[in-house]
Amino acid sequence: MSHLHSRREFFGRSLGAGALVAGLTTGPFTADAILPIPRSGLPRLHLGLAAYSFRQSFQDVLKGDASAAKPGRSMDMLQFVDYCADQGCLGAELTSYFFPKTVDDAYLREVRRRAFLRGIIISGTAVGNSFVLPKGEKRDQEIVSVKQWIDRASVLGAPHIRIFAGSLPAGLGLAAAQKLCIEAIEECCDYAGQKGIYLGLENHGGIVAEPEGLLEIVKAVQSPWFGVNLDTGNFHTDPYSDIKTCAPFAVNVQIKVAIKRKDQKESAPADLGRLVTILREAGYQGFVTLEYEEKEDPWTAVPEWLNKLRSALDR
Repeated sequence: MSHLHSRREFFGRSLGAGALVAGLTTGPFTADAILPIPRSGLPRLHLGLAAYSFRQSFQDVLKGDASAAKPGRSMDMLQFVDYCADQGCLGAELTSYFFPKTVDDAYLREVRRRAFLRGIIISGTAVGNSFVLPKGEKRDQEIVSVKQWIDRASVLGAPHIRIFAGSLPAGLGLAAAQKLCIEAIEECCDYAGQKGIYLGLENHGGIVAEPEGLLEIVKAVQSPWFGVNLDTGNFHTDPYSDIKTCAPFAVNVQIKVAIKRKDQKESAPADLGRLVTILREAGYQGFVTLEYEEKEDPWTAVPEWLNKLRSALDR
């Protein structure tokens, strides 16, 4: 039985039960629509850490200006893998931005080797792209870049890549932008599937700022190698409700330590217990990765938030 067919049967059973996916659709499902991820067994949530949490320390090294970082606080990807192991994480998300621009397979293999020896699973990587550009050279280069990172993820042994949709360009209608995005994602998913790699579309502003827009694209893409990269800090209208709507489609989860509602001036600390409950109720199985973005020094804050997230996962 194919993965996609099993998703359709799962959805049919859920409709009969009238429970799991009520209210998720923005329109009628087609026969080939992407459906919530079917998973057997109990929820399984694993602690991970994203390299983006230490973006400044990486940037200082990549600029050749390690002295700009505080003593002992510069970082390259090998050191990040060691840090994840020292902090007791199971997974490490290796953000593509922080590899050397001239990265080669030899370096990728060395990172993979280090992770194996330290007992770390490389949960995935993350790229910055836009798939809503008009057809032409710039759009083609975006697709080429994502495919290049699919190749690199394969060398790393990373099973997942976070991708973006993009912001609506001036003069382009929403329907046209969605069509461009869907076509590019399907082309990249076809390539990723040949390598056994999932692509996860993040709710990262632009045309996927709201759950309806995100799921409209997710449901339209025809690939069993695609889902949502659920970022808990990127919904601002009704954050916890919106996260709950999208959780059944998640193939990767990034946890932010703060949540900002549109109707509030200040961010509020994320309710980690509530987020974990949402994921468990959705039957999620996979990595729950801390992506720290707040102003406090990550070298101080990240261990504290990892402990808080670990406690929430262990309850």
